[in-house]
Amino acid sequence: MTPLITPADRIYVAGHRGMAGSAICRALERAGYHQLLTASRSELNLLDGSAVEAWFAKHQPSVVVLAAAKVGGIQANSSYPADFLLENLKIQTNVIETAWRSGVRRLLFLGSSCIYPKFAEQPIREEALLTGALEPTNEWYAIAKIAGIKLCEALRRQHGFDAISLMPTNLYGPGDNYHPTNSHVLPALIRRFHEAAEAKSPSVTCWGTGSPLREFLHVDDLGEASMFALEHWSPAPGELTYLNVGTGVDLSIRELAESVANATDYSGMINWDTSKPDGTLKKQLDVTRMSTLGWRARISLAEGLKSTVAKFRDQLSLKLVRL
Repeated sequence: MTPLITPADRIYVAGHRGMAGSAICRALERAGYHQLLTASRSELNLLDGSAVEAWFAKHQPSVVVLAAAKVGGIQANSSYPADFLLENLKIQTNVIETAWRSGVRRLLFLGSSCIYPKFAEQPIREEALLTGALEPTNEWYAIAKIAGIKLCEALRRQHGFDAISLMPTNLYGPGDNYHPTNSHVLPALIRRFHEAAEAKSPSVTCWGTGSPLREFLHVDDLGEASMFALEHWSPAPGELTYLNVGTGVDLSIRELAESVANATDYSGMINWDTSKPDGTLKKQLDVTRMSTLGWRARISLAEGLKSTVAKFRDQLSLKLVRL
């Protein structure tokens, strides 16, 4: 099958400095796609529709990957709901509409698994979208992402614009956010266990019971999945225009904590503060469609954690040297 994109394409990756965008750039470059177009926030403000139009007119990309978004944890979503909704809607609309009007041949939009209902049947199939209420702690971000998916679908249906979307599960790897209070569960655990190992702390306390189940995808696998979809996936009329991307395997937070402790060489006790909330008990994506197309995740959690911890420690060492 002839790939739907080629190295001759000028591919604009919006959000190239982010965790997902940088992984997509790495995957494309490894495969010989060297005509990548990028622009920093100071060079192109995606919230400014006129600036986006001018940039597209000047650089004329033939393929677009939209990985740019305003992101944050539960606290940020709760504190700034209008910012999360407005900024993500503006970024998506400006890039997607301009790409369509500029004659871009293919567009890939990155969504998120948070678009699905809080109590969706597990594992979550793509058809679960819009069948129930969202998780309240990130509904503003989720609503914006749903709007982006539906805009791609609408442009495809009405105007034949070749726009597709991918819904990744929880990501980890290079470029993650390790902030002490604003990071997601896996980077938060990596930081906590690394610091405990360095301090030789006798124990580490984690929130909840450790029983909730979660699925994790190395971001470099997402990069490969994004390139695969761009090269090989073209939905037929009437088919879904968005696909789940994950490993198809989940594990308990307790098992995850033990794996992180092993990866960081922490040998102390792990305690569980059961007065803290567990959150959703299970959140796993059904990845049957991507598997049927021929793509599967390749990086095991053990392998991914080992390389991620090493990268995290390298970054800490560089910061100390600069200080």
